[in-house]
Amino acid sequence: MIIDKKRYIVALLLLALIFIPTLRAEDSKPPRLVVNIIISSMRASDLEKYRNNFCEGGIARLIGGGKYYTNASYDYMLTSTAAGIATYATGTLPSIHGVIGQRWYNYVDSSLVSLINDSKHHPVKYSTGSGNYSPHRLTTPTMGDMLLWSDSESKQISVAVDALSAIVVNGKAGVAYWAEKNKTHWTTSSAYLYTLPEWVERYNEANSNRYYMLPRWTPIYEAKSYINDEVAVVEDVVGKSTKLLSDVNLSLANSDLGRMCYTPAGNTMLLEFASNAVAQERLGADDHPDILNIVLDTPRYIAETYGTESIEYEDMLYRLDRDLSEFLTFLYAQVKSPEDIIVVLCSDHGTAPSYNPVGAAARERFNTRQMEVIVNAFLGAHYGSDSYVLGFANNSIYLNHSLILSKRLSIDAIREEVAVFMLQLRGVRNAISTTALRNTSFADGRSRLMQRSFYPTRSGDVIIDFMPGWTIEDNSIRTSSDGGYNYDRYVPLVIYGGDATAEIIERSVSICEVAPTICNILKVDRPWATEDKALEEFDKTTK
Repeated sequence: MIIDKKRYIVALLLLALIFIPTLRAEDSKPPRLVVNIIISSMRASDLEKYRNNFCEGGIARLIGGGKYYTNASYDYMLTSTAAGIATYATGTLPSIHGVIGQRWYNYVDSSLVSLINDSKHHPVKYSTGSGNYSPHRLTTPTMGDMLLWSDSESKQISVAVDALSAIVVNGKAGVAYWAEKNKTHWTTSSAYLYTLPEWVERYNEANSNRYYMLPRWTPIYEAKSYINDEVAVVEDVVGKSTKLLSDVNLSLANSDLGRMCYTPAGNTMLLEFASNAVAQERLGADDHPDILNIVLDTPRYIAETYGTESIEYEDMLYRLDRDLSEFLTFLYAQVKSPEDIIVVLCSDHGTAPSYNPVGAAARERFNTRQMEVIVNAFLGAHYGSDSYVLGFANNSIYLNHSLILSKRLSIDAIREEVAVFMLQLRGVRNAISTTALRNTSFADGRSRLMQRSFYPTRSGDVIIDFMPGWTIEDNSIRTSSDGGYNYDRYVPLVIYGGDATAEIIERSVSICEVAPTICNILKVDRPWATEDKALEEFDKTTK
């Protein structure tokens, strides 16, 4: 009998040892604050390319101390800013969340529709007229929406220079802030708030953003320290050619906001405002988890203006790295334990090589205006001269449905004719009609990526897949995304903080996995439309 009791006690102890860790994992509290940092237009390769010049407390701190995913990508072709941010925030594809771009054509009345424009909402104070925006055309919830719907005491603040970026990453719950276009004041829309918080008004009244404006943009390192070896010479938005980096001053735009956005000051002012949001809104101060979304649009503006091969782009990254170091130092000073904060570093997309790289031959570009004329002429030769093309957007040709129906022609037939005709044009690798995309399931290859960017009520009639390296001709920019190749699909991904240990992960992962991962960490349901689970390193209680 005594032996049985001993065995019984030993068995209980063994059971306790088995279940105690599990109970602790289940009872552990989620982090108090998740900070999503999206650096627009940053390629995955940029982290290693410029790593030796990063300071210890910024990007190097994150990639050296967190889960560093070296093979993360967006699994669709149309890698636009709006689509990338929506995919990151919702955990699903453009074919499901419907954000195929910033604008598209409405086939009913032939109007051009903006993703965020909304006449039912009005700008608030300090907007200087910009702010008739809302998230009403966002069809799927974001990770922030899921958190706030789960816990009414939680908060979500989203900040970006561009209203589109702030609204798309935020979703419908919480508050999105962006910079108005005249004095760089921070503002929002009545879709989120009818009046600005007092701390935002004080920040605006003090003209705080102007403190970070660069009177002259000069390199922070000696010339020999830079990997990119040439300074770009480009036509700026007011038609004047810029000079050497040391001479770039306030001539890049006609407003304070423009002058900020086209220099590293745009990053500095945004992170400073984000720091104030953390302090004033007391983000992460209690047991109700909060989310802070930061979309850095300035890297995209600088990449488009100067090209990613330029010293301007490289110098901007080094300055951003220093700003991030200061921001992270401030952020972790606000909490009792480092485990209270999760920081995610990512990008909305990469970017194509510049069409006119310094010191090299110009690359090919596709002239969409000429294409519209040629397609109209082609259809006119068969069906009578008319305006058959409504417009071009999101790498798609939008046809004039009202005109085609009035001529009693088949829209499906016209789509197929145009798709076949487009294959004759230089720079076009493939063209697929939306009829084919609706009726066929593509399992792999480029056609699969195109289909994943297709949303029936918003996409054009014929989707074009351009040749590698080709970009759409636009004299105001040197580079863009939207190609869906390795250079703009693969992006940085680092998850730092909480109980995550340092690890380099080389397997292929999808950015669609980020939102369910964050929701898993926060112990809330995954966004409704996502079909992905959490990244396996964090997949403990995925719902």
